[in-house]
Amino acid sequence: MIQSMTGFGKATLTVCDKKITAEIKSLNSKQLDLLARVPMPYREIELDLRNLVAQSLLRGKVELIVTREDLADNTTASINIDALRAYKEQIQLVSKELGIPEPSDWYSSLLRMPDALKNDQSSNDISQEEIDGVKEVVSNTVDALISFRKQEGLRLEVFFKEKIQAINQLLDEVPKYEKPRIDKIKQRILDALAKLENIEHDKNRFEQELIFYIEKLDITEEKIRLENHLKYFLETLDNEHGQGKKLGFISQEMGREINTLGSKANQAELQNLVVKMKDQLEQIKEQVLNVL
Repeated sequence: MIQSMTGFGKATLTVCDKKITAEIKSLNSKQLDLLARVPMPYREIELDLRNLVAQSLLRGKVELIVTREDLADNTTASINIDALRAYKEQIQLVSKELGIPEPSDWYSSLLRMPDALKNDQSSNDISQEEIDGVKEVVSNTVDALISFRKQEGLRLEVFFKEKIQAINQLLDEVPKYEKPRIDKIKQRILDALAKLENIEHDKNRFEQELIFYIEKLDITEEKIRLENHLKYFLETLDNEHGQGKKLGFISQEMGREINTLGSKANQAELQNLVVKMKDQLEQIKEQVLNVL
């Protein structure tokens, strides 16, 4: 079963009077490109959170956002009077030394200064229970993202099977044009030769050269290889997740065979089939970029 690299997940948990919310989203990327934004108190466990995400998500441009909300009714914040007193004395000294007026609104000026407020308990101190809660909510968020990826993967699988079936149907139409195609090529050469007056040629040598030329235009091998690639693509869809790169390689090989068919076609009807095959294949290549 395939998974999409695109997805979104969200989870919330309340622990230690804190509401912890984690959101994660993923877009296409050749490798795992992880951006994590966590509150200051969780900086010491950021590496653990990154490892937790990396273990489950193989590829993608991933953004993890964790927020922390204090649900406690009481507040431990208070005005830092000592700091404000020191700021006021320094401002008054500056005013006197430089001959400039003192602030008209001391409250507003002083409360904007750094450390104007202080906490009786440091908000950066987190308990083991809260640490476990953060890891749990991030893990739940990753699970939600993976579930989203699987749903998108089912949609992509249906899409790929439809496109592969379409190419197979076009490939099945090729044989009915092969014999008329060879007959037309042979007749075109004979008509061109007939227009050349008073030129003698060795008929046996001409037949040998004609057979050699027609053999170069034979597309049997290309048809067989393309058919095998189509089967291998479907088989790869049923493998474990992480098939995105392999499906991309198979798509490239399918493109080579279809291009060779086009270069050897020499017939409008066959060329039309090739163009239709290319159209289906381009749609496959575009969506393969979304596969994990």
